[in-house]
Amino acid sequence: MSIAIMVLGPSGSGKSYSLRNFDPTQVTLIQPIKKPLPFKSADWTLRTKENTSGARFVTDDSILIEKAMRKTDRDVVIVDDYQAVLTNELMRRSTETGFQKFADIGHGAWSIFQAAGDLPEQKRVYIMAHTQTDDYGNVRMKTVGKMVDEKLVPEGYFTIVLRAEQINGQHVFATQSNGQDCCKSPPGMFDGMHIPNDLAAVDAAICEFYGLTQPA
Repeated sequence: MSIAIMVLGPSGSGKSYSLRNFDPTQVTLIQPIKKPLPFKSADWTLRTKENTSGARFVTDDSILIEKAMRKTDRDVVIVDDYQAVLTNELMRRSTETGFQKFADIGHGAWSIFQAAGDLPEQKRVYIMAHTQTDDYGNVRMKTVGKMVDEKLVPEGYFTIVLRAEQINGQHVFATQSNGQDCCKSPPGMFDGMHIPNDLAAVDAAICEFYGLTQPA
């Protein structure tokens, strides 16, 4: 069973920037939105038929995302901007009436969340998404429709939920809940309530905690 991690935060909170210290040869990065990474990323090449060793795979199709997650031989899988998978599907089917499109979107999300924890045990899967705040000030993953919000409860599929924040001008990850968000991590995994915005360091801490071996 793989380790599923969710990383939440609004646009500009440093989610994508936190990838900067990963070795791209060890990562499969799935991008639902084709956009440049916010750091020097010449080595993060696009995976194509001609370049099968590329780190980045661009698709917002939930079936193709799950397929890529299950087929990759790399131990770190990252799905950036996951909320775009939900939104783009909703917009493509905006002229449809009835409940079926929401059922299909919900099933696609369920399949990806299931796959995040269903890969070989040495793999770590990071799902990165925007946040939304409800009328009571509670912060959770941004979704579309009640099917995903109420029936799936996305955060419940993940052992670790981090929240990207900016405190005193510094980008950090929150590792535990402040009482109004869904952050969580096993006690002792991280050094404190807030840790540096560095997903490679997060991955190293997870591997150490669970006794997983990282490439030299």
